[in-house]
Amino acid sequence: MLPVLAAACLRGAGGRKVNQLIPWEHLGDADIPGSAEKLSLYRRDREYSLRIERTELMNSRMHESEEALARLALQSKPAAGSVLVGGLGMGFTLRAALDLLPATAKVTVAELIPEVVTWNEKYLHDLAGQPLRDARVNVTLADVGAVLADNPAAFDVILLDTDNGPEGTVREDNDQLYSTAGLERILRSLNPGGILAVWSAFDSRQFTERLKRAGFRVEKQSSRARKGKAARHVIWLAHR
Repeated sequence: MLPVLAAACLRGAGGRKVNQLIPWEHLGDADIPGSAEKLSLYRRDREYSLRIERTELMNSRMHESEEALARLALQSKPAAGSVLVGGLGMGFTLRAALDLLPATAKVTVAELIPEVVTWNEKYLHDLAGQPLRDARVNVTLADVGAVLADNPAAFDVILLDTDNGPEGTVREDNDQLYSTAGLERILRSLNPGGILAVWSAFDSRQFTERLKRAGFRVEKQSSRARKGKAARHVIWLAHR
């Protein structure tokens, strides 16, 4: 008789069980401008993982806080007509924003890494209901800092989810994005009454103070990565 192998399971996309004994499949790598490290995409059954070296940036099983980033901002600004999403990821923040925005809204997605867009179109599109096919969406392959610099007083809402947050960046340019000078530039890119929402894997008192110094009125929220006892992530809502 063959031995019985006990397999530990977890919940994957849609709540179905995923066998943890299934090996991860490496789907591709991408260079990160301004960094010596690479971004990689992995798949296990219907579960996907975006990683930098051994650090996981995003997993398709845990996206509640990415959706909360858009939801909390747009609940405060329900009539937003122009939205900037900094970082496409797996499309969960974009989908949450589209579900709350009017049909006349325009959403610009600034994504630095072309492969992330390709992976969304090839592998990840069904995770968030194919948000890139929405006619309101325009994807710009550019650094979000450059998009901000080129568009003063252009956005009602700016949603930023880069790396692991303001204190968890892997690119020097992203450090500058979250500096006091960078936040002042973001402030100038918002329309009067606009909102900046920033996602982070962990809290930072220093970042809260930098937002205030840049001229924002700041409130801080938290959201679990997924339902249950998952880690709590931080979302700053910064009002112009």
